[in-house]
Amino acid sequence: MLLAASEGEGGFHAPSIEEFFPPAILFEDTIFQIDRIWIVRIIAMVVLLTVFVIAARRAKLVPGRFQGAIEMMLDFVRVQVAEQILGKENAKRFVPMLTVIFLSILAFNLTGIIPFLNMAGTARIGLPLVLALWVFVTYWWVGISKHGLGGYLKSNLFPPGIPWPIYIIVTPIELLQILVVRPVSLALRLTANMIAGHIMLVLCFSATHFFVLEASAALKPIAALTLAGGFAFTAFELLVAALQAYIFALLAAVYISLSLEEEH
Repeated sequence: MLLAASEGEGGFHAPSIEEFFPPAILFEDTIFQIDRIWIVRIIAMVVLLTVFVIAARRAKLVPGRFQGAIEMMLDFVRVQVAEQILGKENAKRFVPMLTVIFLSILAFNLTGIIPFLNMAGTARIGLPLVLALWVFVTYWWVGISKHGLGGYLKSNLFPPGIPWPIYIIVTPIELLQILVVRPVSLALRLTANMIAGHIMLVLCFSATHFFVLEASAALKPIAALTLAGGFAFTAFELLVAALQAYIFALLAAVYISLSLEEEH
């Protein structure tokens, strides 16, 4: 785990936001700047692609454990997310997108608890924001394709059954919601959970480092508590990683479903 205590400095150093903005490794001060978090993302992407390429090449009529695990994840997204929210007919169009979103976020989230990576690829807002924008471009495209631009804007910005003077207040709020609030909240929810998880893990393990190596003898037994806390938060972070991937994919399906409804 990234240690918050600096080498050669005494005392305990708590984790800070600077950990999410590490120094550049390549192409410093350019739009192609590569830092530690980008390398974590690249590793997660390569591993994910490799796993599915291997699974596809070794696919058999009677699946083994590896193929069975892969198929179970794919079926989970198809049945529990796409078909559950969109219905079987509409789900067919969006299963690939929702599957990519779920598996990508899960892979990027899990890097936060993998030794020597120790940072979720989604712990910085850029990647979650790109995924959220993908969802909302699709959300708008589906709605406009089905209802036309005028019909889509009317149904979203002018909800039926409201006295017309109220539209002066409601319409700007609805516009702000579909343009800003929904995509930003989708990205922020994911990022905030990964940031919080990383900070808690670093806090526990760096505290263990401090109590074992720097604290007085009377305080050293506390290291057992902070180490236990670190392992407990690691298990919890595993749950959060899967849950956040599911929530993001689920909300993506919900928003697309809203665009497909006759009235929303």
